[in-house]
This record gives sequence, C-alpha cells and structure tokens, in this order.
Amino acid sequence: MNLQGFFVAGPHDDGDPVSGHYFEVASGDPSRPQVWGYTDALSYGPGDRLVLHAISSAPEADLRIARDGLVPETVLETRIALSFEATPADCSVVGCGWPGRYSLTIPADWRSGVYTITLTVPGHQSRHMFVLRARQPAARLLMLLTTGTWCAYNDWGGSNHYQGLYGPTGASFAPHVSLLRPWATGFVRWPEGAPRIPHASPLRTKPRYPHMEHARSAGLSKKYASSGWAAFERPFALWCEGQGIALDYATQHDLHRDPDLLTRYDRVLIVGHDEYWTWQMRDHLDAWIDQGGELARFGGNFFWQTRLSDDLATQTCFKAMAEVQDPAMHTDPRRLTSYWDHPQVARPAAATMGLTGAMGVYAGWSRCAAHGTGGFIVYRPDHWALRETGLGYGDVLGAASRIFAYEVDGIDYGMTHGLPHAAEGVGLEGALTIVALSPATTLAHATGAHDADAFIGSLDAEEVAQFVYGSVTPQTLGRASRGNGCMAEYRRGRGTVFNAGSCEWVAGLIAREDPVEQVTRRILTGTWGTAKAG
Repeated sequence: MNLQGFFVAGPHDDGDPVSGHYFEVASGDPSRPQVWGYTDALSYGPGDRLVLHAISSAPEADLRIARDGLVPETVLETRIALSFEATPADCSVVGCGWPGRYSLTIPADWRSGVYTITLTVPGHQSRHMFVLRARQPAARLLMLLTTGTWCAYNDWGGSNHYQGLYGPTGASFAPHVSLLRPWATGFVRWPEGAPRIPHASPLRTKPRYPHMEHARSAGLSKKYASSGWAAFERPFALWCEGQGIALDYATQHDLHRDPDLLTRYDRVLIVGHDEYWTWQMRDHLDAWIDQGGELARFGGNFFWQTRLSDDLATQTCFKAMAEVQDPAMHTDPRRLTSYWDHPQVARPAAATMGLTGAMGVYAGWSRCAAHGTGGFIVYRPDHWALRETGLGYGDVLGAASRIFAYEVDGIDYGMTHGLPHAAEGVGLEGALTIVALSPATTLAHATGAHDADAFIGSLDAEEVAQFVYGSVTPQTLGRASRGNGCMAEYRRGRGTVFNAGSCEWVAGLIAREDPVEQVTRRILTGTWGTAKAG
C-alpha cells in the first residue's frame, strides 16, 4: 500500500497495516507545501496566555480556532506569519522545538470546551486542539478528558508508548513522549466512514483489523481509533449536546497538578479509553470520591501508572521494561511505571475504579471474544441504573451496537444463586455491586498457523501472568487469559463510582440504541440510588 500525505514508513517497516511501523511527520523539504502547529500547553483557563508554535513552507497561513460541537463555533480567524524550521528526529520524545509564532490571551467569554486549531496553506491543512477549563462551573457535569492515553498513543513524529525509533535496533517504543508536537491525523477529527475497532473475522481465518487497514491506506494515524478526542470523547460530547446535557471540560493533566479541580463538581464523567494515570491523578480522584463525589465512567482499560515532568509536557511509562529500565525500581518501587496491579506498585486498580484492566481486557476483536455477546449480560435488572429499560435477567445490553469492546475492565468474581459477587482479595476499598458482565480475554486463541494472530497472540496473557501473578505457567496463563468486563456500582468512602467498563460504550450512543441511551441519561442526569439486595 502507498502511504498518503506526510506519512512515512519506519526503518523496520514490513509494509503490513497491522505489524508495520508507519507514521506522520513534517517533511524536511522546505519547498513542499505544509503547515504544522502545536500549543505550549494542553489546557488553559480564561485569561491564560496561549502560544502557538508552528512551521510552514509558506510565509503566511490561515488560522482558525473553533469550539468543537454539533455546529463548531468559530471564535477567531486570522492570518499569521510563518517560516520553515527543521524538525528534530527525536521530536516525539523531546518536542519539536519550533518557534512561537502567535499568541493570545484567552478571552473571558470563551466557554469551556475542546477548541480546534486549523492551519491552512495552499496545498496543505493540519489540525491541533487545546482544552479550555471553566473559571467557575457552568455545568453540573465535568468531562475529564483522558489525555494521558492521548499522549501515549499519539505517534506524530514516529514514536509513542507502542512503537518507535528507539532502542538498539531503532525500532522500540518510546518510554518518554512529549506533548510539544502536533496531534496525529485522526486524533482531532475523524474522516467520514473511518471504521471503529470492533471486528469479528470469520472463524478459522487469520484475524483482520479493518481500522488499521484503513489507516494505512487513507493516511490516518495507526492509533486513530484507539485514542484521541475524536475517537471516544467527541461523539459522546456531541450526543450530550444533542440531549441538552451541558458539560464543562478539564484534562487528566489538570487533575494531576490541581488537587481541588474536582471539588467544584458533584459528578464527573470519564469516557472511552483512560489507560494511563499518574499517582497524583489517582490521589486527587480518590480524595474527591471519598468526600462524596460521583464518578460516571463509560470507559475501559484502567491499567498503567505513568509519571509527568514538572512542566507536564513529558509523560513517562516504561511498561513491560519497567523492572529493568525504570529508575524508580531502585528508588521508589511503588512509582514503577508498570501495571497498577504489579506487586511492586501495590496499588490495585480496583481500589479507585472498582474494576481493573488486568482482568481479561480484550473483547470484540482479533480472536478475543470477537464472536461473543457484543454487550453486557444483565444479572441485576432491578438495579436503579437499568430502571425502565425493559431488560431482564440474562438479557444483553448494547449487543446491536457492540458496546462491549475493544478493551474492558472487570474483576475476579464468584456466583451465588445465579448472581455474581466480587471475589475476596481483589483490592477493593468498598462495596461493589456487579450489575452486568461478559467474558473477555487477553489470549488470541487459534486452531493452527492458518488463523494465528501475530498482533495479539499469547504475548499479552504471558505479560500479565509474569508481572501480576509472578511467573508464566499453565496456571497463571489461564488465570491471566480468562477475564471479563463489568458494569458495576462501587461505593468508596462517601462517594460512588458507576463504572460501565468498556471503551466502546459510546458506540451505543452513536447508533442511538435506545436502552444504552436510557442508561446513559439516567447515570448523567438522574439521582443515584442503591441496588436491591441480592
């Protein structure tokens, strides 16, 4: 396949859409039409000074800033002077280092939201974005944007926490990634018709990944469907706008630096894919919940601990190499940038969310429960969250739109009289009520070489077995590969987490699946109650 636009193949690219390494980067040719930009911070408040760093082959570019929404609201249009500048080969790690070319003081009347920055020159256009916090709450609900995961997946310049240009062979992921670079194509806005991740390939055939096939052929980031504003939060926010549900916005990075960020809100919303968190983010979220906060989470894969630099511009996560490469292993093992459920970290994911990403995690793609329910199997239909949906015991919520995918969070459990209950010793710090659940797995099973999946295979299950359960044996591999995703209510301190632990919940809102919409409205706007005994 030919790469489109400014996408190039990495030095070890094999040409395959799934295993290959292809990424977007500025051209080193100053005569090639191009324009790129990024802001000096991820988020701002009214009155803050925003600086746009940018380069271009043209001496001027059109600049448009708009608050995103069902009808984007343009707040600024102007032309700015630009010039061409070289881009460092390691820009993904150290930042692009381009000069500041435009600045403005955020007006007091701009509303909280996600603002897109569109730069245009003859022959090229690019998009960036920033988040505007509210000075004082203008909405009852705060959407906490999953910017730790945005940073981990952004592959503009060649490297992220999954693939990269580093290590002895020049083909390793980057444990350090910078915010000071553009967002990859697909992170700010999806083109019409771009496929979502869930896909059930025919049995006994090699699994396919239509979203990555589309990315390679259309010139989108390989990770466009895994993270970024456009993948999960944007369609959820647009649905809320259409329902008349007002939102304020802030980022995980804001939560990291501000222990009081959430205290002005009674209810906070997390959507999509919030895989990466710092210790401080968890501290501040836990404290707010314990004081009575209500967290509505429609997302999956609560998994990795990260660290942020003092200026919040660099994120660190050594992942599976943490025990060998992370200096924290020798100074403060609890800050090891590995699994939250790693014995050295000793801060179970379930303590905060009631669920964990280390319990199966994959559903609806590859050979990982790809031919499963597609939705949550209901076990407690009399729970207040399911009131008036018409669903009964054993029914499946969201199967038509396949909301149970692509990464999900669950908990070890046992069954008593047909009802699931959380197992002992799973790290909970309060009572958990499992409302619905479905199977998930880290193991892409196969009947032979003809249908084996090299992308997932058994490596993820082996990694969980090693780092969570201590070794790779038939017993630990089985334990790591047999999991689930849950919809659950978690009572912690004086607060509550309602956790619909699946990245793809938003697919039910995109498809306007009525029971999914009913549950979402009740969680966002209703008074939270308690489940009947069972």
